[in-house]
Amino acid sequence: MEKQRCGWCLGDPLYEAYHDQEWGVPVRDDRRLFEFLTLETFQAGLSWITVLRKREHFRRVFDNFDYRKVAGYGEDKVTALLADPGIIRNRLKVQAAVSNARAFMQVQEEFGSFSKYIWGFTDGHPIRNAVRDYKKAPATTPLSDALSRDLKKRGFKFVGSTVVYAHMQATGMVNDHEITCFRHDQV
Repeated sequence: MEKQRCGWCLGDPLYEAYHDQEWGVPVRDDRRLFEFLTLETFQAGLSWITVLRKREHFRRVFDNFDYRKVAGYGEDKVTALLADPGIIRNRLKVQAAVSNARAFMQVQEEFGSFSKYIWGFTDGHPIRNAVRDYKKAPATTPLSDALSRDLKKRGFKFVGSTVVYAHMQATGMVNDHEITCFRHDQV
């Protein structure tokens, strides 16, 4: 019998593997949180599958999302990234990745880790939702609104409430697997 999955990932092996292995699994590692946040900001206005297909290349050219290295990127590196067809070439998003890395490290200094900061918005525990149909799941919530505002106040860019909610879903801060999905009870 075939596993029942969330409807949004069906039909693409890469999407299904991402859904089955990563989406909604709580992430507390700062480097992985930075990776997801960066990829979500590049995804703004595009589909997630577009970013997912470019993810390995993003990892290579963004130094495996080592935020310390990304924070030090200068104009030469930004120019090289903008010339790379393997990523989403948007100057504002590339520059946001650099400034977000710097803001990320400031949050680490203040809170001890980015994980401690961001998970503080859910009191350290995933929010378990009861999504019946992914098409009816919210794109934002009052919590993503508040987190978005706080990130912007701290200097982050491309972190609107929709991007932030997608980040919360991807990193398991909220469990939005459909209740009929085999992963709903696993994560």
